[in-house]
Amino acid sequence: MKVEKRSIEFVPHNERYGRPRRLFTVWFSSNLQVTALMVGTLGVASGLSLMWTLAGLLIGCMVGTIFMAAHSAQGPHLGVPQMIQSRAQFGVFGAAIPLLVMVTAAVLFMAASGVLMREPLKALIPVSDNQAILIVGITTFLIGVVGYELIHRMGAWMTLLSSIVFGAALVLILIRASSAEAIHFDAGGFSMPVFNLVIAQAASWTLGYGPYVADYSRYLPADVRTKDTFWTTYFGCALGSLGMMALGATLAAVVPSALNVDPGTAIANLFGPWAKAALLIVALGVIQYNVLCLYSAYMSTTTIFSGFAKLQHVRHGTKTLLMAVLSVLACVIAIQTQYHFDTFFADILIGQLYLLIPWSAINLVDYYVVQRGSYSIDDLYDAQGRYGRWNRKTMIVYAVSIIGTVPFMKLSFFEGYFAKLIGADVSWIAGLVLAGFLYCIFSWNRASSATTERARDRQGVGTFANAEE
Repeated sequence: MKVEKRSIEFVPHNERYGRPRRLFTVWFSSNLQVTALMVGTLGVASGLSLMWTLAGLLIGCMVGTIFMAAHSAQGPHLGVPQMIQSRAQFGVFGAAIPLLVMVTAAVLFMAASGVLMREPLKALIPVSDNQAILIVGITTFLIGVVGYELIHRMGAWMTLLSSIVFGAALVLILIRASSAEAIHFDAGGFSMPVFNLVIAQAASWTLGYGPYVADYSRYLPADVRTKDTFWTTYFGCALGSLGMMALGATLAAVVPSALNVDPGTAIANLFGPWAKAALLIVALGVIQYNVLCLYSAYMSTTTIFSGFAKLQHVRHGTKTLLMAVLSVLACVIAIQTQYHFDTFFADILIGQLYLLIPWSAINLVDYYVVQRGSYSIDDLYDAQGRYGRWNRKTMIVYAVSIIGTVPFMKLSFFEGYFAKLIGADVSWIAGLVLAGFLYCIFSWNRASSATTERARDRQGVGTFANAEE
Protein backbone atom coordinates (compact mmCIF):
# COMPACT_ATOMS: atom_id res chain seq x y z
CA MET A 1 0.00 0.00 0.00
CA LYS A 2 1.45 3.33 -1.13
CA VAL A 3 1.60 6.53 0.86
CA GLU A 4 -0.80 9.11 -0.57
CA LYS A 5 0.94 11.50 -2.98
CA ARG A 6 -1.84 13.97 -3.63
CA SER A 7 -2.70 16.71 -1.17
CA ILE A 8 -4.70 19.82 -2.04
CA GLU A 9 -4.35 19.67 -5.83
CA PHE A 10 -6.85 18.48 -8.43
CA VAL A 11 -6.87 14.67 -8.81
CA PRO A 12 -6.27 13.87 -12.54
CA HIS A 13 -8.86 11.64 -14.14
CA ASN A 14 -6.30 8.92 -14.91
CA GLU A 15 -5.71 8.57 -11.16
CA ARG A 16 -9.38 8.22 -10.24
CA TYR A 17 -10.57 4.82 -9.02
CA GLY A 18 -13.09 3.02 -6.82
CA ARG A 19 -16.88 2.99 -6.61
CA PRO A 20 -19.27 4.97 -4.38
CA ARG A 21 -19.90 1.95 -2.14
CA ARG A 22 -16.50 2.62 -0.55
CA LEU A 23 -18.04 5.74 0.94
CA PHE A 24 -20.62 3.68 2.82
CA THR A 25 -18.01 1.71 4.75
CA VAL A 26 -15.77 4.66 5.58
CA TRP A 27 -18.67 6.74 6.95
CA PHE A 28 -20.54 3.87 8.58
CA SER A 29 -17.45 2.63 10.42
CA SER A 30 -16.24 6.10 11.40
CA ASN A 31 -19.47 6.56 13.34
CA LEU A 32 -19.39 3.12 15.00
CA GLN A 33 -17.32 4.36 17.90
CA VAL A 34 -17.85 5.66 21.38
CA THR A 35 -17.53 9.36 20.58
CA ALA A 36 -20.84 9.10 18.71
CA LEU A 37 -22.19 6.87 21.50
CA MET A 38 -21.38 9.65 23.96
CA VAL A 39 -23.69 12.00 22.03
CA GLY A 40 -26.55 9.55 22.53
CA THR A 41 -26.16 9.52 26.31
CA LEU A 42 -26.52 13.29 26.71
CA GLY A 43 -30.33 13.40 26.41
CA VAL A 44 -31.00 10.70 29.00
CA ALA A 45 -28.34 12.21 31.27
CA SER A 46 -30.24 15.52 31.09
CA GLY A 47 -33.50 13.90 32.22
CA LEU A 48 -35.20 13.28 28.86
CA SER A 49 -37.00 9.96 28.48
CA LEU A 50 -35.47 7.28 26.29
CA MET A 51 -38.39 7.50 23.85
CA TRP A 52 -38.02 11.24 23.32
CA THR A 53 -34.23 10.97 23.23
CA LEU A 54 -34.43 8.42 20.42
CA ALA A 55 -36.92 10.62 18.54
CA GLY A 56 -34.60 13.63 18.84
CA LEU A 57 -31.59 11.61 17.70
CA LEU A 58 -33.52 10.31 14.69
CA ILE A 59 -34.57 13.80 13.59
CA GLY A 60 -31.10 15.26 14.13
CA CYS A 61 -29.26 12.51 12.25
CA MET A 62 -31.69 12.36 9.35
CA VAL A 63 -31.66 16.12 8.82
CA GLY A 64 -27.99 16.82 9.48
CA THR A 65 -26.77 14.05 7.16
CA ILE A 66 -28.64 15.56 4.19
CA PHE A 67 -26.23 18.49 4.11
CA MET A 68 -23.19 16.33 4.79
CA ALA A 69 -24.04 13.98 1.89
CA ALA A 70 -24.76 16.91 -0.42
CA HIS A 71 -21.18 18.11 0.19
CA SER A 72 -19.85 14.60 -0.51
CA ALA A 73 -21.54 14.56 -3.93
CA GLN A 74 -19.30 17.45 -5.01
CA GLY A 75 -16.11 15.39 -4.70
CA PRO A 76 -16.10 13.22 -7.85
CA HIS A 77 -17.34 16.08 -10.03
CA LEU A 78 -14.70 18.61 -8.94
CA GLY A 79 -11.81 16.35 -7.89
CA VAL A 80 -10.54 18.83 -5.29
CA PRO A 81 -10.70 18.94 -1.48
CA GLN A 82 -13.92 20.35 -0.04
CA MET A 83 -12.41 23.52 1.37
CA ILE A 84 -10.50 24.33 -1.83
CA GLN A 85 -13.92 24.54 -3.48
CA SER A 86 -14.94 27.07 -0.81
CA ARG A 87 -12.57 29.52 -2.47
CA ALA A 88 -15.21 29.93 -5.16
CA GLN A 89 -17.50 31.49 -2.54
CA PHE A 90 -15.07 33.25 -0.17
CA GLY A 91 -12.15 34.00 -2.46
CA VAL A 92 -8.73 32.32 -2.48
CA PHE A 93 -7.62 34.22 0.63
CA GLY A 94 -11.07 34.66 2.15
CA ALA A 95 -11.59 30.90 2.42
CA ALA A 96 -9.09 30.99 5.29
CA ILE A 97 -11.90 32.21 7.58
CA PRO A 98 -14.14 29.08 7.45
CA LEU A 99 -10.97 26.98 7.20
CA LEU A 100 -9.81 28.23 10.59
CA VAL A 101 -13.18 27.20 12.02
CA MET A 102 -12.75 23.76 10.47
CA VAL A 103 -9.23 23.28 11.84
CA THR A 104 -10.35 24.33 15.31
CA ALA A 105 -13.34 21.98 15.32
CA ALA A 106 -11.27 19.02 14.06
CA VAL A 107 -8.52 19.54 16.65
CA LEU A 108 -11.09 19.83 19.45
CA PHE A 109 -12.77 16.58 18.40
CA MET A 110 -9.37 14.87 18.32
CA ALA A 111 -8.85 16.09 21.87
CA ALA A 112 -12.28 14.81 22.89
CA SER A 113 -11.50 11.37 21.45
CA GLY A 114 -8.22 11.25 23.33
CA VAL A 115 -10.05 11.85 26.61
CA LEU A 116 -12.68 9.21 25.81
CA MET A 117 -9.98 6.63 25.14
CA ARG A 118 -8.02 7.35 28.31
CA GLU A 119 -9.69 4.79 30.59
CA PRO A 120 -10.05 2.00 27.97
CA LEU A 121 -6.34 2.22 27.18
CA LYS A 122 -5.44 2.18 30.86
CA ALA A 123 -7.48 -1.02 31.17
CA LEU A 124 -5.49 -2.56 28.31
CA ILE A 125 -1.98 -1.46 29.20
CA PRO A 126 -0.40 0.00 32.38
CA VAL A 127 -0.11 3.69 31.51
CA SER A 128 -0.97 6.99 33.17
CA ASP A 129 -3.80 9.32 32.11
CA ASN A 130 -1.53 11.55 30.07
CA GLN A 131 0.34 8.63 28.49
CA ALA A 132 -2.95 7.11 27.31
CA ILE A 133 -3.89 10.35 25.57
CA LEU A 134 -0.45 10.51 23.95
CA ILE A 135 -0.80 6.93 22.64
CA VAL A 136 -4.05 7.86 20.90
CA GLY A 137 -2.39 10.93 19.39
CA ILE A 138 0.69 9.04 18.13
CA THR A 139 -1.32 6.19 16.59
CA THR A 140 -3.63 8.67 14.89
CA PHE A 141 -0.64 10.53 13.49
CA LEU A 142 1.02 7.42 12.04
CA ILE A 143 -2.13 6.31 10.18
CA GLY A 144 -2.88 9.84 9.00
CA VAL A 145 0.56 10.21 7.41
CA VAL A 146 -0.08 7.18 5.16
CA GLY A 147 -3.35 8.76 4.09
CA TYR A 148 -6.32 8.11 1.85
CA GLU A 149 -6.05 4.43 0.90
CA LEU A 150 -5.21 3.16 4.41
CA ILE A 151 -8.13 5.18 5.78
CA HIS A 152 -10.53 3.49 3.35
CA ARG A 153 -9.15 0.00 4.04
CA MET A 154 -9.33 0.56 7.78
CA GLY A 155 -12.93 1.69 7.30
CA ALA A 156 -13.86 -1.56 5.57
CA TRP A 157 -12.40 -3.71 8.36
CA MET A 158 -13.80 -1.59 11.16
CA THR A 159 -17.27 -1.79 9.62
CA LEU A 160 -17.18 -5.54 10.25
CA LEU A 161 -15.46 -5.54 13.65
CA SER A 162 -17.37 -2.63 15.16
CA SER A 163 -20.71 -4.00 13.92
CA ILE A 164 -20.01 -7.27 15.73
CA VAL A 165 -18.97 -5.62 19.00
CA PHE A 166 -21.67 -2.97 19.21
CA GLY A 167 -24.37 -5.27 17.84
CA ALA A 168 -23.50 -7.77 20.57
CA ALA A 169 -23.48 -4.93 23.12
CA LEU A 170 -27.03 -3.98 22.15
CA VAL A 171 -28.18 -7.60 22.59
CA LEU A 172 -26.53 -7.78 26.02
CA ILE A 173 -28.15 -4.50 27.09
CA LEU A 174 -31.59 -5.67 25.99
CA ILE A 175 -31.13 -9.01 27.76
CA ARG A 176 -30.22 -7.18 30.96
CA ALA A 177 -33.21 -4.88 30.53
CA SER A 178 -35.69 -7.70 29.97
CA SER A 179 -34.40 -9.76 32.89
CA ALA A 180 -34.53 -6.84 35.31
CA GLU A 181 -37.47 -5.04 33.68
CA ALA A 182 -35.15 -2.04 33.70
CA ILE A 183 -36.14 -0.34 30.47
CA HIS A 184 -38.86 2.30 30.56
CA PHE A 185 -39.14 4.28 27.35
CA ASP A 186 -41.16 7.08 28.95
CA ALA A 187 -39.21 7.34 32.22
CA GLY A 188 -37.86 10.84 32.69
CA GLY A 189 -40.61 12.64 30.79
CA PHE A 190 -40.37 15.33 28.14
CA SER A 191 -38.63 18.69 28.10
CA MET A 192 -38.74 20.86 24.96
CA PRO A 193 -35.38 22.56 25.64
CA VAL A 194 -33.62 19.23 26.16
CA PHE A 195 -35.41 17.64 23.20
CA ASN A 196 -34.27 20.47 20.91
CA LEU A 197 -30.79 20.21 22.35
CA VAL A 198 -30.67 16.50 21.49
CA ILE A 199 -31.74 17.28 17.91
CA ALA A 200 -29.09 20.00 17.63
CA GLN A 201 -26.34 17.77 19.05
CA ALA A 202 -27.17 14.90 16.69
CA ALA A 203 -27.38 17.25 13.70
CA SER A 204 -24.11 18.86 14.75
CA TRP A 205 -22.39 15.49 14.76
CA THR A 206 -23.22 14.68 11.12
CA LEU A 207 -22.95 18.28 9.89
CA GLY A 208 -19.45 18.38 11.36
CA TYR A 209 -18.27 16.11 8.53
CA GLY A 210 -19.41 18.63 5.90
CA PRO A 211 -16.17 20.62 5.51
CA TYR A 212 -14.13 17.53 4.65
CA VAL A 213 -16.51 14.83 3.47
CA ALA A 214 -15.66 15.47 -0.22
CA ASP A 215 -11.98 14.79 0.57
CA TYR A 216 -12.92 11.09 0.62
CA SER A 217 -14.96 11.13 -2.60
CA ARG A 218 -12.65 13.23 -4.80
CA TYR A 219 -10.69 10.18 -5.96
CA LEU A 220 -13.81 8.58 -7.46
CA PRO A 221 -14.18 8.71 -11.27
CA ALA A 222 -15.92 11.86 -12.46
CA ASP A 223 -18.59 9.82 -14.26
CA VAL A 224 -20.11 8.31 -11.10
CA ARG A 225 -23.70 9.38 -10.63
CA THR A 226 -24.28 12.19 -8.15
CA LYS A 227 -27.15 10.32 -6.53
CA ASP A 228 -24.93 7.27 -5.95
CA THR A 229 -22.33 9.37 -4.14
CA PHE A 230 -25.05 11.13 -2.15
CA TRP A 231 -26.97 8.06 -1.01
CA THR A 232 -23.99 5.83 -0.17
CA THR A 233 -22.57 8.65 1.94
CA TYR A 234 -25.97 9.44 3.45
CA PHE A 235 -26.88 5.92 4.52
CA GLY A 236 -23.35 5.16 5.73
CA CYS A 237 -23.23 8.20 7.99
CA ALA A 238 -26.90 8.26 9.03
CA LEU A 239 -27.12 4.57 9.92
CA GLY A 240 -23.76 4.50 11.68
CA SER A 241 -24.32 7.65 13.73
CA LEU A 242 -27.95 6.94 14.60
CA GLY A 243 -27.16 3.34 15.55
CA MET A 244 -24.39 4.38 17.91
CA MET A 245 -26.32 7.28 19.43
CA ALA A 246 -29.35 5.05 20.01
CA LEU A 247 -27.09 2.48 21.64
CA GLY A 248 -25.69 5.18 23.91
CA ALA A 249 -29.18 6.37 24.89
CA THR A 250 -30.29 2.81 25.62
CA LEU A 251 -27.17 2.11 27.65
CA ALA A 252 -27.74 5.26 29.72
CA ALA A 253 -31.39 4.30 30.34
CA VAL A 254 -30.81 0.64 31.18
CA VAL A 255 -27.47 0.94 32.98
CA PRO A 256 -27.50 4.42 34.61
CA SER A 257 -24.20 3.65 36.32
CA ALA A 258 -22.61 3.72 32.84
CA LEU A 259 -22.90 7.51 32.98
CA ASN A 260 -20.39 7.50 35.82
CA VAL A 261 -17.67 5.88 33.69
CA ASP A 262 -16.41 6.47 30.18
CA PRO A 263 -18.63 4.92 27.47
CA GLY A 264 -15.88 2.65 26.13
CA THR A 265 -15.39 0.98 29.49
CA ALA A 266 -19.15 0.77 30.01
CA ILE A 267 -19.56 -1.13 26.73
CA ALA A 268 -16.59 -3.42 27.40
CA ASN A 269 -17.87 -4.30 30.88
CA LEU A 270 -20.88 -5.94 29.24
CA PHE A 271 -18.62 -8.62 27.75
CA GLY A 272 -17.25 -10.04 31.00
CA PRO A 273 -14.10 -12.11 30.28
CA TRP A 274 -14.03 -10.76 26.72
CA ALA A 275 -13.87 -7.14 27.93
CA LYS A 276 -10.29 -6.50 26.80
CA ALA A 277 -10.95 -7.78 23.27
CA ALA A 278 -13.99 -5.50 23.08
CA LEU A 279 -11.94 -2.58 24.41
CA LEU A 280 -9.33 -3.08 21.70
CA ILE A 281 -11.93 -2.80 18.94
CA VAL A 282 -13.54 0.17 20.70
CA ALA A 283 -10.13 1.89 20.78
CA LEU A 284 -9.47 1.20 17.10
CA GLY A 285 -12.85 2.66 16.19
CA VAL A 286 -12.10 5.93 17.98
CA ILE A 287 -8.64 6.07 16.40
CA GLN A 288 -10.20 5.70 12.95
CA TYR A 289 -12.50 8.64 13.66
CA ASN A 290 -9.53 10.59 14.98
CA VAL A 291 -7.66 9.94 11.74
CA LEU A 292 -10.51 11.53 9.77
CA CYS A 293 -10.30 14.59 12.03
CA LEU A 294 -6.51 14.81 11.68
CA TYR A 295 -6.61 14.35 7.90
CA SER A 296 -9.24 17.09 7.53
CA ALA A 297 -7.38 19.44 9.87
CA TYR A 298 -4.22 18.91 7.81
CA MET A 299 -6.04 19.50 4.50
CA SER A 300 -7.66 22.66 5.85
CA THR A 301 -4.41 24.00 7.31
CA THR A 302 -2.61 23.33 4.03
CA THR A 303 -5.37 25.04 2.08
CA ILE A 304 -5.02 28.17 4.23
CA PHE A 305 -1.28 28.49 3.63
CA SER A 306 -1.43 27.45 -0.02
CA GLY A 307 -3.80 30.29 -0.80
CA PHE A 308 -1.31 32.88 0.38
CA ALA A 309 1.83 31.05 -0.82
CA LYS A 310 0.39 30.06 -4.25
CA LEU A 311 1.04 26.35 -3.64
CA GLN A 312 -0.72 23.56 -5.51
CA HIS A 313 1.24 20.64 -4.08
CA VAL A 314 2.59 19.87 -0.61
CA ARG A 315 5.68 17.76 -0.05
CA HIS A 316 5.44 14.65 2.09
CA GLY A 317 7.84 16.10 4.66
CA THR A 318 5.65 19.18 5.05
CA LYS A 319 2.56 16.99 5.39
CA THR A 320 4.27 14.97 8.14
CA LEU A 321 5.31 18.11 10.01
CA LEU A 322 1.84 19.69 9.85
CA MET A 323 0.15 16.50 11.04
CA ALA A 324 2.64 16.23 13.90
CA VAL A 325 1.93 19.81 15.03
CA LEU A 326 -1.85 19.26 14.89
CA SER A 327 -1.55 15.98 16.81
CA VAL A 328 0.53 17.61 19.54
CA LEU A 329 -1.96 20.47 19.82
CA ALA A 330 -4.88 18.04 20.22
CA CYS A 331 -3.00 16.09 22.90
CA VAL A 332 -2.23 19.27 24.86
CA ILE A 333 -5.90 20.32 24.80
CA ALA A 334 -7.02 16.83 25.83
CA ILE A 335 -4.61 16.75 28.76
CA GLN A 336 -5.75 20.18 29.95
CA THR A 337 -9.52 19.47 29.69
CA GLN A 338 -9.69 15.79 30.65
CA TYR A 339 -11.10 16.32 34.15
CA HIS A 340 -13.99 18.60 33.15
CA PHE A 341 -14.74 16.86 29.90
CA ASP A 342 -18.56 16.63 29.80
CA THR A 343 -19.19 20.38 29.59
CA PHE A 344 -16.28 20.78 27.18
CA PHE A 345 -17.67 18.11 24.83
CA ALA A 346 -21.25 19.45 24.82
CA ASP A 347 -20.02 22.95 24.01
CA ILE A 348 -17.89 21.63 21.12
CA LEU A 349 -20.91 19.94 19.56
CA ILE A 350 -23.09 23.02 19.70
CA GLY A 351 -20.34 25.59 19.16
CA GLN A 352 -19.21 24.10 15.85
CA LEU A 353 -22.83 24.09 14.70
CA TYR A 354 -23.03 27.86 15.10
CA LEU A 355 -20.02 28.35 12.83
CA LEU A 356 -20.40 25.53 10.30
CA ILE A 357 -24.09 25.87 9.47
CA PRO A 358 -23.71 29.26 7.72
CA TRP A 359 -20.69 27.96 5.78
CA SER A 360 -22.60 24.83 4.75
CA ALA A 361 -25.61 26.85 3.55
CA ILE A 362 -23.38 29.20 1.52
CA ASN A 363 -21.41 26.36 -0.05
CA LEU A 364 -24.44 24.28 -1.00
CA VAL A 365 -26.46 27.21 -2.36
CA ASP A 366 -23.49 28.26 -4.51
CA TYR A 367 -22.85 24.74 -5.84
CA TYR A 368 -26.42 23.59 -6.47
CA VAL A 369 -28.26 26.87 -7.14
CA VAL A 370 -25.86 29.59 -8.26
CA GLN A 371 -23.06 27.79 -10.15
CA ARG A 372 -24.79 24.42 -10.58
CA GLY A 373 -21.48 22.60 -10.33
CA SER A 374 -19.69 24.72 -12.97
CA TYR A 375 -16.31 25.90 -11.67
CA SER A 376 -12.90 26.76 -13.09
CA ILE A 377 -10.44 24.48 -11.29
CA ASP A 378 -7.40 26.57 -12.20
CA ASP A 379 -8.99 29.70 -10.76
CA LEU A 380 -9.50 27.97 -7.41
CA TYR A 381 -5.72 28.07 -7.06
CA ASP A 382 -5.14 31.55 -8.50
CA ALA A 383 -5.76 34.63 -6.36
CA GLN A 384 -5.78 36.68 -9.58
CA GLY A 385 -8.46 34.48 -11.15
CA ARG A 386 -12.22 34.88 -11.37
CA TYR A 387 -12.81 34.11 -7.67
CA GLY A 388 -10.40 36.80 -6.49
CA ARG A 389 -8.55 37.11 -3.19
CA TRP A 390 -11.43 38.11 -0.91
CA ASN A 391 -15.15 37.88 -1.63
CA ARG A 392 -16.35 40.58 0.73
CA LYS A 393 -20.03 39.98 0.03
CA THR A 394 -19.76 36.34 1.07
CA MET A 395 -17.78 37.20 4.18
CA ILE A 396 -20.43 39.76 5.13
CA VAL A 397 -23.15 37.13 4.64
CA TYR A 398 -21.17 34.67 6.77
CA ALA A 399 -20.58 37.19 9.57
CA VAL A 400 -24.16 38.50 9.56
CA SER A 401 -25.50 34.93 9.64
CA ILE A 402 -23.44 34.05 12.70
CA ILE A 403 -24.32 37.29 14.48
CA GLY A 404 -27.97 36.81 13.55
CA THR A 405 -28.08 33.45 15.28
CA VAL A 406 -26.59 34.71 18.58
CA PRO A 407 -30.04 35.44 20.11
CA PHE A 408 -30.98 31.79 19.43
CA MET A 409 -27.83 30.30 20.98
CA LYS A 410 -27.59 28.37 24.22
CA LEU A 411 -24.31 27.20 25.74
CA SER A 412 -23.20 26.31 29.24
CA PHE A 413 -21.94 29.89 29.68
CA PHE A 414 -24.38 31.86 27.48
CA GLU A 415 -28.07 31.90 26.59
CA GLY A 416 -29.52 34.23 23.95
CA TYR A 417 -32.78 36.17 24.24
CA PHE A 418 -34.84 33.98 21.91
CA ALA A 419 -33.31 30.81 23.33
CA LYS A 420 -34.69 31.86 26.73
CA LEU A 421 -38.03 32.91 25.25
CA ILE A 422 -38.52 29.70 23.25
CA GLY A 423 -36.90 27.49 25.85
CA ALA A 424 -34.71 25.78 23.26
CA ASP A 425 -31.65 26.30 21.07
CA VAL A 426 -32.83 26.58 17.45
CA SER A 427 -29.86 28.59 16.20
CA TRP A 428 -28.93 25.95 13.64
CA ILE A 429 -32.25 26.45 11.85
CA ALA A 430 -31.90 30.23 11.98
CA GLY A 431 -28.33 30.06 10.65
CA LEU A 432 -29.26 27.75 7.80
CA VAL A 433 -32.18 29.88 6.60
CA LEU A 434 -30.45 33.23 7.09
CA ALA A 435 -27.17 32.30 5.37
CA GLY A 436 -28.89 30.57 2.45
CA PHE A 437 -31.35 33.42 1.90
CA LEU A 438 -28.76 36.20 2.13
CA TYR A 439 -26.31 34.40 -0.15
CA CYS A 440 -29.01 33.93 -2.80
CA ILE A 441 -29.74 37.67 -2.72
CA PHE A 442 -26.08 38.72 -2.85
CA SER A 443 -25.31 36.18 -5.62
CA TRP A 444 -28.19 37.04 -7.96
CA ASN A 445 -25.87 38.60 -10.54
CA ARG A 446 -23.39 35.75 -10.24
CA ALA A 447 -26.18 33.27 -10.90
CA SER A 448 -27.03 35.10 -14.14
CA SER A 449 -23.36 35.11 -15.19
CA ALA A 450 -23.03 31.40 -14.36
CA THR A 451 -26.04 30.67 -16.58
CA THR A 452 -24.35 32.51 -19.46
CA GLU A 453 -21.11 30.59 -18.91
CA ARG A 454 -22.96 27.27 -18.96
CA ALA A 455 -24.56 28.26 -22.25
CA ARG A 456 -21.10 28.93 -23.68
CA ASP A 457 -19.87 25.60 -22.32
CA ARG A 458 -22.55 23.78 -24.28
CA GLN A 459 -21.10 25.43 -27.38
CA GLY A 460 -17.68 23.95 -26.69
CA VAL A 461 -16.00 26.08 -24.01
CA GLY A 462 -15.53 23.70 -21.03
CA THR A 463 -14.67 24.99 -17.61
CA PHE A 464 -12.90 21.74 -16.75
CA ALA A 465 -10.78 21.46 -19.85
CA ASN A 466 -7.78 23.10 -18.25
CA ALA A 467 -8.02 20.79 -15.23
CA GLU A 468 -7.30 17.75 -17.38
CA GLU A 469 -3.69 18.79 -17.87
